[in-house]
Amino acid sequence: MSETYPAPAMRRFITASVMAATVMNSLDSTIANVALPHMQGSVAASADQITWVLTSYIVAAAIMTPLAGWLAGRIGRKKLILSSIIGFTIASGLCGISTSLGELVGFRLLQGLFGAALVPMSQAILLDINPPERHGPAMSIWGMGAILGPIVGPALGGYLTENYNWRWVFYINLPVGLIAFAGLSLFLSESKAQKSRLDLFGFAMLALSIASLQMMLDRGQQLDWFSSWEICIEGAAAVTFLYLFIVHTLTAERPFIDLALFRDRNFVSGSVLGFFLGVLIFSVLALLPPMLEGLMGYPVVLTGLVTAPRGMGTMLSMVIVGQLIKRVDARLLIGTGLAVAAYSTWRMSGFSLQMDESLVVSTGFIQGIGTGLIFVPLSTIAFTTLDPRLRNEGAAMFTLIRNIGSAIGISVLQAMTIRNTSTVHSRLIEGVRPDNPALRHAMPDFDFSVTGALARLNAEVTRQAAMVSYIDAFHFLFLTTLIVSPLILLMRPPRKSAAAPAMHMD
Repeated sequence: MSETYPAPAMRRFITASVMAATVMNSLDSTIANVALPHMQGSVAASADQITWVLTSYIVAAAIMTPLAGWLAGRIGRKKLILSSIIGFTIASGLCGISTSLGELVGFRLLQGLFGAALVPMSQAILLDINPPERHGPAMSIWGMGAILGPIVGPALGGYLTENYNWRWVFYINLPVGLIAFAGLSLFLSESKAQKSRLDLFGFAMLALSIASLQMMLDRGQQLDWFSSWEICIEGAAAVTFLYLFIVHTLTAERPFIDLALFRDRNFVSGSVLGFFLGVLIFSVLALLPPMLEGLMGYPVVLTGLVTAPRGMGTMLSMVIVGQLIKRVDARLLIGTGLAVAAYSTWRMSGFSLQMDESLVVSTGFIQGIGTGLIFVPLSTIAFTTLDPRLRNEGAAMFTLIRNIGSAIGISVLQAMTIRNTSTVHSRLIEGVRPDNPALRHAMPDFDFSVTGALARLNAEVTRQAAMVSYIDAFHFLFLTTLIVSPLILLMRPPRKSAAAPAMHMD
């Protein structure tokens, strides 16, 4: 039986509405970061307390993301995404009017709970309203919203905070949310609901494992990792709950996650590559601003300007690859994207304190091109051979795995950078002594008896050590990209004669 799809004009309205919801949610994962110091003073919170504004959102979203697939099947995808949009929009407004830390953290928690379904459901909707031959262009549009949001979030957040008020990083969601809700209410048809039983124990074990992991990653650096009892407990809890989840999933009659997902080779290899894509993209985004502002003295606005070309490169390559994917093997595009991304991180490993902004701009633009070349075909090929009935659940897991990759990548790279700075500093400082002829030649008038001079010299040594640690981090990302590239060989190209049908939207 042939499948029917919405008319082209209807598809455009649905796509625009879905993308408004996707961008709104993906922006919020990073837009509030730069406004934290302003929030801290407004709600009278300490530096330790204000980080819960980020932690509450991340943990809530992580817990709810795997549940999105089940909810979409149980109540219908349209009801789920409309409820998510209106809940997220209301929570955003409440965040903006918050007057205390408790209110702000509580409303951010609601934001995370309601927003978790928006990105995976938008992906599933675009796959279902388009015939298989248009999945590539559809994923290029979806990818712009899912990836560009976190990239432009810090710059937009800095602009709104500097020129208006930190509350506007939340108020900006209100008109976008209303537009998305109105568009999907009018144009999106409801998918058929399925009466499926929730594996409550499986969901609880997975949710507790993810929540423990996110708490550990988010607070680890602040508490010096496993020297803190809190981090040890969270790490042990994450492993224990994950073990219980795996054992239960393998033995339960109807587990929370359908094991058929992991029998699809394309989905599994695509999800693993998506994990490392999260590491590559978001680790660089987390490393660059503190490097530029802390070591090179860039103001926030200039940092936003020199990192913006990364988003331009991503957008450009996604537009191009959306057309190429219909004629070029998706695996070849992913391989090209990985090579371009590897080249960009290799060039980043050549950063120095004497460089100008042109190197930051060019490497960011190149990496943006590589990101688009990877993300669109990866999102397409991961679902090419997947049974359409698993699409809701698959989209939720695909998003969850990528988000876990970004969380782990950011935490690992930041920990590596901070610890490596201390190591390099201790090695460099060994040569700073009066009997070192190289130091006497370079700084013949330096007086070791002047306390201020010693402090300035130590600050410069720390600055140099930090730059070395950033360079090592970029080199690590370069090697990681090369190591994961062979995963492409595990993927199968789509069979043009038997392309996966889309679900009928009644």
